[in-house]
Amino acid sequence: MNPEDPPAGPRRRPYHAPRRAESAAETRAAILAAATRLFLAQGYPSVTVAQIARAAGTAVPTVYASTGGKGAILTLLIQDGVRGSASEAALAAVRGTGVPRAVLAAAARGTRRDNERHHGLVRVMVSAAHADPHAAAALARADEAYRTALAAVTRRLRELDALRPGLAAERATDILWFHLGHASWHQLVVERGWSWDSAEDWLTEQLAAALLTEAGTGMGTGTGAGSAPAAASDQDTR
Repeated sequence: MNPEDPPAGPRRRPYHAPRRAESAAETRAAILAAATRLFLAQGYPSVTVAQIARAAGTAVPTVYASTGGKGAILTLLIQDGVRGSASEAALAAVRGTGVPRAVLAAAARGTRRDNERHHGLVRVMVSAAHADPHAAAALARADEAYRTALAAVTRRLRELDALRPGLAAERATDILWFHLGHASWHQLVVERGWSWDSAEDWLTEQLAAALLTEAGTGMGTGTGAGSAPAAASDQDTR
């Protein structure tokens, strides 16, 4: 050892980037979960970043560094919801069957899964849209994507020549939106206490009656979505 060399200091521990990334991901998830709880409990406009930080067990600067302010948090929640959407699988089932009733069953099942999984996020978006123009725009984009998916269901029914005579495509899509949009699922399941299964069954029945020719209301044979659920009875709608 050269006597002029500086004395050796303590050895540095190796830098573990994966561990740091995992910690950052956990912090981000905790912030988003806390924000969702507060948005649902208090409404988006009344929640502050300081409250989100306390609920997540972290500091305000950490919230801004990890996720940004309230608007950025809402954007992240929406992005996570879009990535977790069941719409692609539902549309594949719609395209994969030649049975009109099975088309509607697949559409009801797909929208049910998205509304069941992301019900809290939808309520947050609705609450935020009343106070934040960016949130209102995000909700409008989400609803437009929802209607676009339902329009694909209408096109499939037209391809199968299954729509009632004289029923225009735009009107058929409006009927699908009325029955399978966020508001219907929320009203039946949350406000009236129906089970998700009962709501799905009943909405499928109503759509079949409203949209399909008499020949198309039966399941028949074919590939894809399988058997449509039976109508919910008075005894099992709750």
